[in-house]
Formats: sequence, C-alpha cells, structure tokens
Amino acid sequence: MSKTYNIERKLNFDTLEAIMYHRLDVQLSDIAKNNIQKSRQFLDNYLEKNDKPVYGINTGFGALYSVKIPKDSLSVLQEKLILSHACGIGDVVPEEIVRLMLALKIQGLSYGNSGVKLDTVERLIYFLNNEIHPVVYEQGSLGASGDLAPLAHLSLPLIGKGEVIYRGKKISTQELYKLLNLSPIELASKEGLALLNGTQFMSSYASYLVIKMRNLLGWADIIGALSLDAFYGLSDPFYEGLHLVRPHLGQQNTAKNMLTLLEGSEIQQISKEQVQDPYSFRCIPQVHGAIKDTYRYFRDVISTEIQSATDNPTIFPDENKILSGGNFHGEPLALVLDFIGIALSELANISERRIYQLISGKRNLPSFLVANPGLNSGFMIPQYTAAAIVSQCKQLATPSSVDSIESSQGQEDHVSMGANAATKALKIYNNVEKVLAIELLNAAQALELRRPHKTSPILEKVFSAFRENVAFINEDALMHDYIAKSVNFIKNNNYSEIIGFDLAI
Repeated sequence: MSKTYNIERKLNFDTLEAIMYHRLDVQLSDIAKNNIQKSRQFLDNYLEKNDKPVYGINTGFGALYSVKIPKDSLSVLQEKLILSHACGIGDVVPEEIVRLMLALKIQGLSYGNSGVKLDTVERLIYFLNNEIHPVVYEQGSLGASGDLAPLAHLSLPLIGKGEVIYRGKKISTQELYKLLNLSPIELASKEGLALLNGTQFMSSYASYLVIKMRNLLGWADIIGALSLDAFYGLSDPFYEGLHLVRPHLGQQNTAKNMLTLLEGSEIQQISKEQVQDPYSFRCIPQVHGAIKDTYRYFRDVISTEIQSATDNPTIFPDENKILSGGNFHGEPLALVLDFIGIALSELANISERRIYQLISGKRNLPSFLVANPGLNSGFMIPQYTAAAIVSQCKQLATPSSVDSIESSQGQEDHVSMGANAATKALKIYNNVEKVLAIELLNAAQALELRRPHKTSPILEKVFSAFRENVAFINEDALMHDYIAKSVNFIKNNNYSEIIGFDLAI
C-alpha cells in the first residue's frame, strides 16, 4: 500500500486499518479539493444574495431554529456551537478510534455537500498526519442529531480550545499551538454545524469492530477446533453434505474451516465411543456461521456509512439547493451495532460452554484439567471468570436502538441511541477476547494431557506458538497471570500469520 491515502469517493477498511495502526498519511485529491471549494463558494454566494433563514447557517440550533442570526455574527455562532456542545464526559475514547473519527470526518467533508472551507479540512488532515489526537469522551451522544458532543470535542482544537494527546502526553490545545506555531481556524458560516453533525463517532467504533473482528472470528474457529480435538470430539458434523442441505454461507464456511483445521489429526483417527457431541462442539458451524453472516451484514452497512455525507443541512451546488434532512440520524448504525453486540455475545456464550465441558472430568480428562484434583483446583475458577464475563455480555447486549428520548424541547423527538450501542459493542468485543483466551488456555492444557497423541499439523502450529507464551500448568498457580498471557496472545497475534492462510469468513 502507498504511504499516502489520496482521499476520493471510495474508502475501504484496509485503508482505515492502515490509518489507524500504520500511521498512513492522508491528503485531499484534486477532485476532493474542488468539491470542497465549490461547495463553500456556492454557500458564500447564496448567503450574499439571500436573506431568508437557512437552518444552522443563519439560525439557531435545535429548538432555536426560528431565531434569525445577523450576518456579522455567523462566525461567532459556529464557535459558540462547538463550545456549548462539548459536553462529553466519561472515559476517554481510545486514540485508535479518535484517528478513525478524524479520518471519517475528513472523508465525509470531502464530498462537497457540507460547505466547509478548505483550510478547515486541511487542519484536520494536519492533526491526523501528525498524530495530534483530540481528547474525546465516550458519553454524551444520543446518536441524532449526529454525534454532537463527541464531535464537538473532536473539533475544539480547530478553534484553539480543548485538549489533545500529542507524543503520548495530554496537553492543552493552546500549549500545542505555541509549540507548533499554529493559529486557530476562524470558522465561517455553517462550519461548526458541519463538524458536529454526523455519525463519525458511531461509525468509528463500528469500523474498529469490523477491522478487529476479522481476526477474532478466525481465532474462534481455531480455538473451537482445538477444544474439539482435546475433547475427543467427532468431525462428522462438519461433513460438507450436511451444510449443503442448509446452505447458509457462514455455516458452510465454518464447516469447511473445521475440516481444514482438523485435517491430519491423530486424535481424529482414534475410535470414539460417543455417537455425538454436545451442541457447543457439534453446532460450531451453525453458531459461528450465523455470527459470520451477521458480521458480513454489519460490515456492508458500515461500508456504506463511511462513504456518506451525514451532516445537515446538505448542500447541492449543482442543483442550487440547501436542504435540511436527517442524514445525521444514527438508526442504520444503531441497529447493526446492537446486532453485532448480540452476535459477539453468542460467540462468548458457546465458547464458555466448551470450557465447561473440558473441565468436567469427561472422556478420560482429569477433573479441572489438573493432576490431583482436590489438592489442586486447577482450571475450576477460570470457568467462573468466563461465566461471569458471558453474563455481563448478555446484559450489555440489551439493544440500545429500542430506546429513544425527547430532546431540544421536542424538536429532536426521536433519537437512535447508536452511540451507546457503539460503546457497548466494543465492551462486548473486549469481553469475547477474554473468554476465547480462557478457552484457548483450557484447550491447550487438555491437548497436552492427550499426549503422545497429536492434533493436526495446523493446530500443532497454533499450540506451539501458544506454548512459547503460556506454559503448561502442573499444579495450582496464580491463574490470573496465565489468563492475562492468553488474552495478550490472541490480542497481539494475527492467526493467519501462525497457520499461514486466511480462513473463510
């Protein structure tokens, strides 16, 4: 990939990942510059020739839409908007997600439907390329009219206000500007509203999940296959024909993955007494597959959103129109963020059930996967931890999108609560990593207890890589440390680099 992303109409998740992690620089294409300048020129000309009220440009905001603002106060109006709307509170948004917010706000403004000045967009680009990350807070957005509070905090540094993270330190924007010899941007009409109206907080969390889940879904299949072999499970449920008669794509892909991962396993060649396995093993294709189907739908919706203009009002220079609409409404995001949160919860749910089976003393495995159970508790309590996390996931998976609340004196009488759905979904994702890590810890322990029999060559690669980081447990030890190392293993390793190929998602 080039070292610079030239902003154009289409944006994909590979580019966003590079911006987020590999510090890919961005710049405006000539087309994008022209779009921005054309839109701004149209707006300036329009305001010069017309005195009629246009929402948010020469009027107040929300319920104050009927208050006309004099021309000589339009710039002040925009600055006041940002200051008054910077009401975020709670935890600070991770820097990776702030980088996505900057990138997506730049992308949305580049289409020429927002009326912002070129230097405003270029200052946002300067922040992104120089790793100047505004301090943004998680709480405060209703998900309509856009992500007002978090985007206000994202925009504060443009006008010399607020705080930023620069070179690992939180400093005031005033201090930053002195250090870099910068001056605040003087906002023109409509600019503050263009910066604050939009779905970039929600869509950044969603994009982060799209990017991170690709790896997690692969790990889920690998860990499930390790657990199945360690449990002396059957591979019959993954036979292709079973999934041709119920041809959900995710189900088919998962069954194929399981057969690929288990190919050449010595354990699979051992005669088994059981005629079938518990659902948490037997139904991996159906459950993991449904989650993958949900993921693809989620990804498609978010792909559309990150290539959209979502502020209000929307400017159409070629049609001589400025229209007040509702593209800031987060409902499309809220629904799929809730959906992906539910799906992720199920991934943790079935994983914990496999953990429970592995420690249950069945199929010639010792109780709690340790020598001298009784003297040793072994893997008893990690299952408790997994169960507690799964229960929390279920609580967090309660949909946000079914809620709404009236605001702005009834003018904004239906909101999406998509921002809450976004932050909840990320919490669920982080929980799922932990549960899968506990399952991996259990599966590796059980697999080692099966020696000298080995699993497949592919899964042995995973096992060996894991053992380089996390040791076998002979007797009771400080389990927190083992769990933490297992979590870090999943978090810091791309499964495809270990097994040498990508699994079907």
